[in-house]
Amino acid sequence: MGIKIENINQSQSSTHKNDNSDKKSIMTFLNQDLSFNRNFPDKKKEQFYAEISLLLSAGTDIKTALELIVDETEKEKDRKLLQDIKDDIISGLSFSDALQKTGKFTEYEYYSLKVGEETSRVDVVLTDLATFFKRKVEQKRKISGALSYPIVLLLSAFGMVIFLLKFLVPMFEDIFKSFNKELPGITQFVINTSDTVSDYFLIILFLIGSIFIFMHVNRKKEWFRRVSAMIILKTPLIGDMAQKIYLTRFCHSMNLLISARNPLLNSIQLVKKMIDYYPIQSALTVVENDIMHGKLLNESMKEFSIFPRKMTSLIKVAEEVNKLDAIFQNLDEQYSRELEHKSEVFGKLLEPFIILFISVVVGFIVIAMYVPMIEINTGLF
Repeated sequence: MGIKIENINQSQSSTHKNDNSDKKSIMTFLNQDLSFNRNFPDKKKEQFYAEISLLLSAGTDIKTALELIVDETEKEKDRKLLQDIKDDIISGLSFSDALQKTGKFTEYEYYSLKVGEETSRVDVVLTDLATFFKRKVEQKRKISGALSYPIVLLLSAFGMVIFLLKFLVPMFEDIFKSFNKELPGITQFVINTSDTVSDYFLIILFLIGSIFIFMHVNRKKEWFRRVSAMIILKTPLIGDMAQKIYLTRFCHSMNLLISARNPLLNSIQLVKKMIDYYPIQSALTVVENDIMHGKLLNESMKEFSIFPRKMTSLIKVAEEVNKLDAIFQNLDEQYSRELEHKSEVFGKLLEPFIILFISVVVGFIVIAMYVPMIEINTGLF
């Protein structure tokens, strides 16, 4: 049984009274733009879903499971959150509605559990959610681990160049003025660059800050999401990694919803709202409309470059044999492995490149400063 999204409207307060009002609250929730709440991060969600899944699989009911988890929770804020969920369930709410009421869980989690409750597969959904967040945390950890050292090197290089241009080069410039001679071209270029940085240092900082503020203010606007996604996708290595990250989430979400016997159209609608990535969201909007008009999933997905040809070919076969969930699971695992490999390769390639960049820039400045002194010593200046 699937969630009839077209029959849902906006009344959340009546959600808990009858089935018709339950459908009304779902449309209200669909119209909201929710994201992961920092007060209950992905790592805690992974642990939360894994513990409840384990307790339910052992035959414990949801209320008892929550009581056990609340008793073991040390942080007061988390304890209060879980206690509120338990109290709402005791007062008559379903588990999914109790999570929704907190405002700290995404619509993806809410609808996944809603589907699980309707199909009596809550334990399976909880296990999949735990796996989803575990993989998400691992991906973040691996990518940050691969990029952290190169990023530190890059920031150090930037700081070093600024220090040399703003403080060290002016010291040499004062010395060169006493020579009363024309400086070599390479030295004059570095001095001119240093003068520019010193004269406009605050303006440069202001421009950099303005760019970050501009990006932050416009990050949710459609035109900005479209342009930034296009730039990222066209960037070597980074674009491929970004595509793999969101394809992995797409495949995992589709596998979870379809395996829970949720209709394909409903699954597309929910995944579109869960994945905050413009190329996939815009593509799924068209795919949703195509499916409503009788087009096959693979035929519609072929029209968009964000979906690899291999994926659409496998989906075509899966549609013919009615094994979409298995194919999406396979693709999820495959893209996860590829992403892990690419993140490691990217980190290994970026590190020597940054070291080379530091060496070239710093070496260029040092040589430029010492060329006049070498010429004096050799009598050429």
